[in-house]
Amino acid sequence: MLKSSGYQHTLVVFGIILGIVGAIAALAMRMPQSTDKLPRPAVASAVKDVMPAEMLKTKVFWLMFIMMTMMSTGGLMIISQFASFSRDFGVTKVMVFGLAALPLALTIDRITNGLTRPFFGWVSDHIGRENTMAIAFLMEACAVAAMVLLRDNTLLFVLLSGVVFFGWGEIFSLFPSTLTDTFGTKSATTNYGFLYMAQGVGSVLGAPVAALIYAKAGSWLPVFAIIITMDALTGILALVALKPMRKSYLAGK
Repeated sequence: MLKSSGYQHTLVVFGIILGIVGAIAALAMRMPQSTDKLPRPAVASAVKDVMPAEMLKTKVFWLMFIMMTMMSTGGLMIISQFASFSRDFGVTKVMVFGLAALPLALTIDRITNGLTRPFFGWVSDHIGRENTMAIAFLMEACAVAAMVLLRDNTLLFVLLSGVVFFGWGEIFSLFPSTLTDTFGTKSATTNYGFLYMAQGVGSVLGAPVAALIYAKAGSWLPVFAIIITMDALTGILALVALKPMRKSYLAGK
């Protein structure tokens, strides 16, 4: 449609489709009732509701903010420059399963980026938020490293890009759930609004910093080295810093 009708017509058509889907979905929603009871996940959770002003004074919040900023920045470095480094790696126009590698990779990435959110949310309900963070973030670090090392193999490059986004998109389920488990449900939306500013920081840093590093170094490899380091560091922080810090906070120590 973009090729045949232009972006204006395409945006109008898909805007209408999305609006209709949203309206239909809204009709299936209802207000919660006092008799509704949700099962509690097998994870440590808050015994009291914390207001935003009080939350912003805690070390736990700022640690999560730093961790989410690093993950957001790394992921957005890849998203914003995906076409550029794919072209430099020589895989943009290579055919995979009858499709050009770049649009195929972007299609797979959107699917895995969506599937990861309920999947890792479900996993974290059973094994804990921080444990799941460590698994997902370290998996992403390994996937990014493998994608770069095996970039000459177009098929593996496409498949590994899907794994990269499978390890990244879950930040939008793990961080809000961890935040709510820590600071309660009463101000959950407002509290997450403050944490979500980390995504804004990542948006500001991700694309420009990646482009600047590439311009200075003439290679995407330093960019990927930074992404891998941030992924691995965040995964380690989830276990060695966030987990004990949150446990101590919930215990009132």
